[in-house]
Amino acid sequence: MLTQSKLIDDGKAVSVNWTNGETGRFHAIWLRDNARDPETRAPGNGQRLITVLDIPEETFIDRVGIDGDGNLSVRFLPEEKSVTFSSAWLANHIYDSSVEKPHGWLSPSACLWDNNLSKALPTIDFSLAQTDTDARCQWLAGIRRYGVAVMTGVACEEGSVCDAAELFGYVRETNYGRLFEVRSEVEPVNLAYTNLGLQAHTDNPYRDPVPTLQLLACLENTVDGGESIIVDGFKAATLLQTEAPKNFDLLSRYCMRFEYAGEAGVKLQARRPIIELAPDGEILGIRFNSRSADAPIDIPYDQMTAWYAAYRHFAQIIERPELAITFKMAPGDLIVFDNTRTLHARTGFSGTGSRWLQGCYAEKDSLLSTLKSWEEQISQAAE
Repeated sequence: MLTQSKLIDDGKAVSVNWTNGETGRFHAIWLRDNARDPETRAPGNGQRLITVLDIPEETFIDRVGIDGDGNLSVRFLPEEKSVTFSSAWLANHIYDSSVEKPHGWLSPSACLWDNNLSKALPTIDFSLAQTDTDARCQWLAGIRRYGVAVMTGVACEEGSVCDAAELFGYVRETNYGRLFEVRSEVEPVNLAYTNLGLQAHTDNPYRDPVPTLQLLACLENTVDGGESIIVDGFKAATLLQTEAPKNFDLLSRYCMRFEYAGEAGVKLQARRPIIELAPDGEILGIRFNSRSADAPIDIPYDQMTAWYAAYRHFAQIIERPELAITFKMAPGDLIVFDNTRTLHARTGFSGTGSRWLQGCYAEKDSLLSTLKSWEEQISQAAE
């Protein structure tokens, strides 16, 4: 609840205090734009019914107060419009902070990890994920937190990987199809379809936008070798920044080029930095795939040698054994990982026996939407 409110800056802003001692300032134009009344927001879907051009340019507040429930009441001029703002909603939307976020900061929802996570990988059985919403969403929360999770008990049959993806979202179809096979081929269109070992990488960096989730289900695995490896790309990026800030800056400032032209009629290209940052410095994603790297031509001549040194440094960090979780997938196992964060690899395997995985792509927005809806239901039930 709010305990105090006051007009400041000649009505161009409001300052408020909460019972817990927290304080905040809100601009009049921000409050008007984000009013929750039914003339500003559609009651059913919450979408905004006005544009910024519908708000008078000289909007200010001439009256402010706290109602009996501890919420903020304001009147906007020149519209003469009165709106009430929930104290809880305001508390969740404070932007009044003098703390500068460091370059390369991470979302609070992301937890960095190394090979110690092998003892605590979020894991769920497919049948439980199908029938228990709470258990499924707790598992999805693990993907949001760590960028990786495991599912067991998946049917060893064609298309089961897509069934898993549809527990929380939709399959993203690509030129590889709705799903793709990961097993040895005589004339592979992609090196993933051989028995060669693969360096830790993110998938499809040549796409824009890149698939944000990847799922791999094991149907058969009787070969020697072929262990799966995962690495936290965000952990590797933060280590790079700690060890050599200039190298971090080079890989986040300049774009790498990626290309795939392994099939007739397909020529996919993307231009993105290896470490992608938001304008305010948040680490958004990693694109790292030597197999799909095209010639870098967006780096100035006098920076190219230093950029390659930074590229090598990052690749060496990714290869550190203490960062890698190594395991062998058994039939019925499935791994899902954030393809903008988690790098995956495999060791080479013998030509005898069979190693058959099926994969598909999905998107984080569906996963995060499912999670957010579930969390809001829990919050409302607790009130």
